[in-house]
Amino acid sequence: QLQASGGGLVQAGGSLRLSCTASGPTRSNYAVGWFRQAPGKERDFVAAIPSSTGSIYYEDSVKDRFTISRDNAKSTVYLQMNNLKPEDTAVYYCAVYYGSNWYLLNPDTDFGSWGQGTQVTVSS
Repeated sequence: QLQASGGGLVQAGGSLRLSCTASGPTRSNYAVGWFRQAPGKERDFVAAIPSSTGSIYYEDSVKDRFTISRDNAKSTVYLQMNNLKPEDTAVYYCAVYYGSNWYLLNPDTDFGSWGQGTQVTVSS
């Protein structure tokens, strides 16, 4: 089970760091994705990181502002969010990657074991 944390209220241009932590009897070395869901909208892909080496993926609108990273010793994946914009306001979720080919990653089908989300609100 994954648990997202670190959300909050921040002004536009500010920063937040989200954490995604595994709990329970689970292996720590898995690929993880971050997603977000704004009110009245579908859940969207934000970023994904492999379990060890490999490509890191970002949604285009966050590519130059967000950084995904991991600390396997702590079973934690981070999402550093800089230069936040009001349109980044959403509930952010993390999920485990269950796909079979990382280089053909499909955000719509390859993720599961969704944790509880964390609210990020960016004021203008």
